[in-house]
Amino acid sequence: MSDLHVVATIPAKPGSEDIVGGGLSALAAESRKEEGCISYEVFESAAVAGTFVTVEVWTGQEALDAHMQSPHFQAALGKFGEYLAGAPGIHPLKPVS
Repeated sequence: MSDLHVVATIPAKPGSEDIVGGGLSALAAESRKEEGCISYEVFESAAVAGTFVTVEVWTGQEALDAHMQSPHFQAALGKFGEYLAGAPGIHPLKPVS
């Protein structure tokens, strides 16, 4: 079984970039401790200010599903969800042959 790569885009409301960025940094730190997490990085787009991007690698779909249900993931959504300009776009990726 190959690793599952995931990219998520998270748009912050104008003026809320620090709150969302801080929340995502804390989420990444906790997520890296999860079983099945190979890597979890957070970036802010250089092209679209206030748009954050996570680049994640999981051992598989089961690990990603567990992450999405984890207490720290759910808490993060509750903590900074109101500061988002829209729903996060979560993109599990598949290799192109």
